[in-house]
This record gives sequence, C-alpha cells and structure tokens, in this order.
Amino acid sequence: MSATHSDQPHTVTWQPFREGIHITLIRTGLLGIVAGVILAWAQGQPGAWPQWTLFVLWFSFGGHWVELFFLNLIRPRLPAARTTQIIGRLLTWLIGGTLLMAGARITVLALSTQPMHLPPWWLGGPIFVGLELLVHAMLSFRGLGNVYNGRG
Repeated sequence: MSATHSDQPHTVTWQPFREGIHITLIRTGLLGIVAGVILAWAQGQPGAWPQWTLFVLWFSFGGHWVELFFLNLIRPRLPAARTTQIIGRLLTWLIGGTLLMAGARITVLALSTQPMHLPPWWLGGPIFVGLELLVHAMLSFRGLGNVYNGRG
C-alpha cells in the first residue's frame, strides 16, 4: 500500500497482490494434504484422506482466490476508511466461505464411496472467517501485512 498525503482528504492507492502460481500451489497443496490426512484420521476414515484433501483444498486453494478477489477487485473500490475495509473483507470472507463450503460438499459427496461427516453448507462462511482471522494472526506475529494492522 502506498499513501499520498495532501490538503485533500487522505487517499490510498492499493497495490495489487501478486504471487507466483507455483508458490500458491505448493503452499495450498501441502496444506490440503496435511489437513486432509489429519481430518481423515480424526474421523476414523484413514482411507478417505483423498476426499478430505479435496475438501480442504476448496478452502486452502479456493480461499486464496477469495482473498485475491478482495485484495485486487473489492478493496480498491471501497473507501479507504479502516472500518469500511474491515467490514468489506469480513463480508467477502463470509460469502466466499459459504460458496467454498457448498463446492467442497458437492465435490466430496459426488466422489466419495463412503459416508462423509461434513459440516453443513451454511457453516462455510463462519468457519472461513475464523480460519482467515487465524491465518492473519499468524501473519501479524511474523510482522507481515494482515487484516489487523491494515497493511495486508
């Protein structure tokens, strides 16, 4: 983010977020596999790790695109006021998470040969918001831009 100060009201020019697709695929893919194996084991379905991995990938890989949607398309169109930016981001996460849960459920249920105990579709938004807040807390602890400090 770069800011321009003058006698006029405070304006902010947001820089688009960019990351190489290979970095995104490695990070979100590894997260999907690890979390998928853990969820399968926790559900007592070790053989269902591929389905659980697909489920998690909706949130790790798909969630990356939800965040990019906010950073590069929504954020620049919102007023720079911190409260407006936070509300816009939370609403993007809530709607995006709900859509991701619906997609994850459809994918996993269509590909699964055994019963899967999946959260209901409407919990996707609140779960995704919680996960994003956790991820941004980790970014904050590392001194990186995040929702808490307004730099990410």
